[in-house]
Amino acid sequence: EVQLVESGGGLVQPGGSLRLSCAASGFPFSTSVMNWVRQAPGKGLEWVSRIDSGGVITSYADSVKGRFTISRDNAKTTLSLQMNSLKPEDTAVYYCEWYSKRGQGTQVTVSS
Repeated sequence: EVQLVESGGGLVQPGGSLRLSCAASGFPFSTSVMNWVRQAPGKGLEWVSRIDSGGVITSYADSVKGRFTISRDNAKTTLSLQMNSLKPEDTAVYYCEWYSKRGQGTQVTVSS
């Protein structure tokens, strides 16, 4: 059974940082491309970032480029997202995603 468990969200002030984690199991994580996506209140899913299986090739949405960094630890089957210089518009539920499979998500709220 595929399991994706996100954690690390919370309330942070604008300009602050958070590090999200996703514990993955039940599929070949070390050979899988992984994504982070998010859903802001009242909006659809938005792709945030992608990383290849080896952790070498990454890509980002323009809205987060230069502020967010995706990484992975294949030995621990964990995906991470370091988020810096957070903005109120980053407020959303964040999900790690594998072939449209997502976990329960972790809430990120950026507010003063």
